[in-house]
Amino acid sequence: MIKETIVVEGKDDITNIKSAIDCELIATNGLAFGHDLIDRLKEIDKRCGIIIFTDPDFAGKKIREKIAKEIPNAKHAFLDRNKAIKKGDLGIENASKDDIINALKNAHASTRQRREEFTIKDLLDNNLTLSKSSKERRARLGDILSIGYFNSKQLLSKLNSFNISREEFESAVKKI
Repeated sequence: MIKETIVVEGKDDITNIKSAIDCELIATNGLAFGHDLIDRLKEIDKRCGIIIFTDPDFAGKKIREKIAKEIPNAKHAFLDRNKAIKKGDLGIENASKDDIINALKNAHASTRQRREEFTIKDLLDNNLTLSKSSKERRARLGDILSIGYFNSKQLLSKLNSFNISREEFESAVKKI
């Protein structure tokens, strides 16, 4: 059983994740949640921690950002868009059991103190920005590191805040 409570968007996500792994879940029921849910999540986080596991789309990203702003030490699980789509429908509810388990195993905790391990030079040196293949390379890197897709500026921030090591980064870049 996973120790942390997993925060998802809706009931279908809960059903699919429960079929893959024994865990506690809570749904935001979309983007329009309020302070009551945030207060509840803060209490849950104090007791056992939370993992934010939202859909790989715009709404999922906004939900993740809103929760992470209030609970900066939350762990983050990410699923590649290609692993969360079925018949044109995008969401965690469409992911396979194995992909769900892998995403949760690879959940990364954000750090409270800002690191400056990675710089724009790292992105430039590895063709992760300002090249024709940058977008695809960033997507592949995000998949390998299980952190999701980000534009250049966001990727730099996430590499530092998710405590990705230099070795993990270099190993992932070699795999691209």
